[in-house]
Amino acid sequence: MIGLVIILILVLFLPFSVKKVEHNLEIFLFVMGIAAASLSGMMNLHLIEKALVDPINITLAVLIAGLVCKWGQAQLEKSILWLSKLLTPRVFFGLTVIILGLASSIITAIIAAIVLVIIINVLPLDRKSEIRFTVLACFSIGLGAALTPIGEPLATITISKLNEDFFYLLKLIGPEVIPAVVLFGLLTIFLVKPRESSDGLTSDQKVESYKEILIRSAKIYLFVMGLTFLGHGFEPLINEYILGLHPMLLYWINMISAILDNATLAAAEVSPAMDQATIQAVLMGLIISGGMLIPGNIPNIIAAGKLNITSKEWASFGVPVGLITMAFYFVILFIIY
Repeated sequence: MIGLVIILILVLFLPFSVKKVEHNLEIFLFVMGIAAASLSGMMNLHLIEKALVDPINITLAVLIAGLVCKWGQAQLEKSILWLSKLLTPRVFFGLTVIILGLASSIITAIIAAIVLVIIINVLPLDRKSEIRFTVLACFSIGLGAALTPIGEPLATITISKLNEDFFYLLKLIGPEVIPAVVLFGLLTIFLVKPRESSDGLTSDQKVESYKEILIRSAKIYLFVMGLTFLGHGFEPLINEYILGLHPMLLYWINMISAILDNATLAAAEVSPAMDQATIQAVLMGLIISGGMLIPGNIPNIIAAGKLNITSKEWASFGVPVGLITMAFYFVILFIIY
């Protein structure tokens, strides 16, 4: 138990405090996962086979979507400008947030974030509106991607640990997530303003190379593989200390996912021994607060990196939006329900 607690502390804080770990997160989590599974006595051939197989679907989805994006980027940029003029920019902004949020469950959160960056680079936006658009869209993508196991690692790991079917998360949290995605789209219409004039494409977006697409796909495979080891390795710790906590407490504890990737926490917390209400509280706390700060979710990291958004810029808008959304869903999950 002491060894697992040390590993948990390292996993929770090193990616946030050590740049080398942050930049090599996949390798770090892979090593920590193997260490956790070995220490807890969970490492066996069945787990190794599971860790090799679980990442395949999300990796293939990332690879295929990345290739499609590369081949169609020029046409995509022209379509973005045409649609924004046809629908009016504000309506286009709102629909983009909704569509990317819902589509991320199929095209993956990573590809949705890449498409978002292409869109933002094409559209005429001032800095304040660019940040607001990015943050709201990443909240939406982080929520929507959790609806299927190919959307993001959190969903992949959750389905794997619970041994459930493809549509389990859609049925469990879909009634809460889908309205939230729509709500973020509506907020975008009101809070994001286009610049008054634009005569054409503003993008100088570089087309990704095949090498970059392959490396990103390989990193996702290693990332999910590491989280599979990590999740199973932490099972004794979870069974001893977490399962008995009230869902209300778990919901707010999971605000820590604002500074840590929420898939890591899902791997540590979710257990088949939990009832559905507790799993729902755990997941909603993770996926909502994951949008509050840049390290909290993969789409945040991609979008902030490509658009040069600082942690302070993100937090100044993302934290208030996240706190209000957390409070709103706390009322829905624990008072109304």
